[in-house]
Amino acid sequence: MDSLTVEQILEDNVPEQQLKTVKRVLYGREIEALDLPPMEKGLQCELKGYKLGGAIAEQLRAPRVVKVAIIQHGLVVPTSEPIRVQRDEIHKKVTKYIEHAATCGANIVCMQELWTMPMAFCTREKYPWNEFAEDALTGPTTTLMVKIAQKHGIVIVSSILERESSNSDIIWNTTVVINSDGRVLGKQRKNHIPRNGDFNESTYYMEGNLGHPVFDTTFGKIGVVTCYGRHHPLNWLMYGINGAEIVFNPSAIIAEQFETLWGVEARCAAISNSYYTCAINRVGTEVYPNAFTSGDGKPPHKELGEFFGSSYITAPDGTRTPGLNRTGDGVLIAEIDLNLCRQVRDLWNFPMTRRLDLYSRELTKATDPNYQPQIVGK
Repeated sequence: MDSLTVEQILEDNVPEQQLKTVKRVLYGREIEALDLPPMEKGLQCELKGYKLGGAIAEQLRAPRVVKVAIIQHGLVVPTSEPIRVQRDEIHKKVTKYIEHAATCGANIVCMQELWTMPMAFCTREKYPWNEFAEDALTGPTTTLMVKIAQKHGIVIVSSILERESSNSDIIWNTTVVINSDGRVLGKQRKNHIPRNGDFNESTYYMEGNLGHPVFDTTFGKIGVVTCYGRHHPLNWLMYGINGAEIVFNPSAIIAEQFETLWGVEARCAAISNSYYTCAINRVGTEVYPNAFTSGDGKPPHKELGEFFGSSYITAPDGTRTPGLNRTGDGVLIAEIDLNLCRQVRDLWNFPMTRRLDLYSRELTKATDPNYQPQIVGK
């Protein structure tokens, strides 16, 4: 049972007539499955596709239909293998997934957080894991992604461990955005770094310093909220203020701590900010050569926990796709109309009714070390 997604459990156990009502309440409008060409024989990868719909036909503005693909995957070889082998084998596998997404008509493709490597920061060992870090512009991953973007005319959103050689070799958790012509538009660095349990990422890198950039790609304006940043509503808000139409959330999170939050946070962000969100999580249990502890009383262990996949895409009106599976590689494609972003803003009036002036005054006060909460009486 633990290997099944919530959607699959509902499909298997709720009568068809009731299932329609359950799905409408839980997931929004009924959506249409896309007819996609099958994966290459031998590839162990789930493929799902949906037309999210919901936009009306406008009289003065043509539809802005885009296909977005998100990819979740596990490691290929054990973490004890040489770093180059680990990275190269992931490159080979995921390249096939990206190219199939392009065959399916995808315009924008995004992978999970730090997709070229294991999530080894739980170990707190600097080596060999720091050797995965690479230059955001000229490193092997970006070089490969540039070639694929040029070949297929697609936008690629690629999360890597960045080595900033021009700044004392500092390491960052960075997402590189490559336009459809192969030009690197820029990068975003993870704004919020976890410091809980086995998530010891601040041993390796600190909070990002690039703000909330929105990249104006061939196929729409996109932003990136990396993993832990999804817990912070103001992080999502800034991308909406800066004009994002799609915000990707490449992640690497485990079931024990975060699965109950997973289906909520990116979906709430889509609703609150009237843009599409794409939540991507890795799969599998990664085992490391040396046991580690985390100061939480647990005995030494060699694994972080179960990454549970379940990647999904949400429209601005809150309608979402079913998730990919919990345990294996998967590609999810959604056909969307970016016109829906403005239509939902017009309908629900969230931007018009929010009070940035009020919040900004109170937040400015709250940054004062001597701030007193506004509590009245008892």
